[in-house]
Amino acid sequence: MASSTLTTVFLPIALAVVMLGLGLSLSVADFARVARVPRAALLALAVQVLLLPALALGLAVAFDLAPELAVGLMLLAASPGGTTANIFSHLAGGDVALNVTLTAVNSVLAVVTLPLVVNLSIAGFLGADSAIGLQPAKTLQVFALVLVPVAIGMVVNRRFPGFAARARGPVKVASVVVLVGVILAAVFADRGNVGGYLRSVGVVVVLLCLVSLAIGYAVPLLAGVARPQAIASAFEIGLHNSTLAITVALSPALLDNAAMAVPAAVYGVAMFFPAGALAWWFARRGRAVAARSEERGR
Repeated sequence: MASSTLTTVFLPIALAVVMLGLGLSLSVADFARVARVPRAALLALAVQVLLLPALALGLAVAFDLAPELAVGLMLLAASPGGTTANIFSHLAGGDVALNVTLTAVNSVLAVVTLPLVVNLSIAGFLGADSAIGLQPAKTLQVFALVLVPVAIGMVVNRRFPGFAARARGPVKVASVVVLVGVILAAVFADRGNVGGYLRSVGVVVVLLCLVSLAIGYAVPLLAGVARPQAIASAFEIGLHNSTLAITVALSPALLDNAAMAVPAAVYGVAMFFPAGALAWWFARRGRAVAARSEERGR
């Protein structure tokens, strides 16, 4: 993806709108909910912070990705979940309240974990003397990109709950329209390289999504977490905020590296297919279980 005014100016705006929309749906109680569902929340967060970077590293090495693409894959894996996870969780019959909680906590943790993962990845794949990286001053900019719009949305939600409730729908629609528009325009502007991008990282990002969804569901379920919460965990872990990853990669003030944005850009489109199929399967299975329970109750 070629770095341009479109991606360096309008993409951060799109991210701000996305994070503002998240903030409009959050309250302090969403953070406190971790204490009420500690096992489900802590397991999901542990998988997100520890297993996903390890999974991305394994895929980057196994597929022998070019160094900058490998760093981009690690950046994607370190990005928190987003509002898309909440939508798919709702369609699949998951615990959406847990999704909201995990998204909120993950967004805060990402301010620390994302720069750490990216800097270690750059040192490992590009060499310790690389001039690229997220130094402390740049980490503050990640903080501003992620948390400031969320905080503004939460303040509006607390002070003007009626307005926040009315604004959630339009803001979500606006975020989707702006995001899709920016990505489509960026892809069109760089259409000559799209085939190469897909060949380079297409299989890798689909595998990342599939395995993330699988372990996000299996780990909590094997630990005795209820199925709706395991479904919520699957989508929270399996669907990453690709907008954040692309913005961090392309921003001249952060990584300023177009190649590092490629995995997140391809993932941002590809993730809808496995996530949609899994949501359909969960919903169908849930209806079947409900039907059997109803028959036994007669």
